[in-house]
Amino acid sequence: MNKDELQQQMVAAMKAKEKTKLSIIRQVMGEVKNIEVNERRDATEADVDSMIKRLIKQTGETLEMSEKAGTDAERTETLAEQVRILESLLPEQVSGDALIALIEQVIAETGAATKRDMGRVMGALTQATGGNFDKPAAAREVGARLS
Repeated sequence: MNKDELQQQMVAAMKAKEKTKLSIIRQVMGEVKNIEVNERRDATEADVDSMIKRLIKQTGETLEMSEKAGTDAERTETLAEQVRILESLLPEQVSGDALIALIEQVIAETGAATKRDMGRVMGALTQATGGNFDKPAAAREVGARLS
C-alpha cells in the first residue's frame, strides 16, 4: 500500500466514522511522515508496508500481554480489532498451495538440498514475495523438504 492509498483509506474511515480504523491509519501516516522528515525523501510502498508490519508486531505483542493478564476484556478486543485493521492494510500474504508451489520453485532454482541451505531458500522467498508470506508455515515446509 502506498501513501496515497493510505490517505484514501483515512478519508473513507472519516466519512464512515470508524474511529478505531481512523486512529490506526493516522498512526501509520505519522510514522510515514517521520520517515519523510528524518530521511528527507518520499516514503516508498516498501516503507509503508514495513511500517504497518512493525505496528502489527507491536500491537500483537501488547495484545498477547493483555490476553495473559486477562483483566480488561474491552482493551483486549480493541487491540485485536487494531491488529485486524492493520493486517487488512497489507497486501494479501502468499500462503497455502501458492506458497508450496513457490517453495518448490525456489528450492529447484537455488539447488538447495540440505537444511544448511534453508537460509538461502528463505531469503529467496523473501525476495520473491517482498516478505509477504507466512514465514512460520514456509519454514516448516522448507524444513520438511530439505534433508
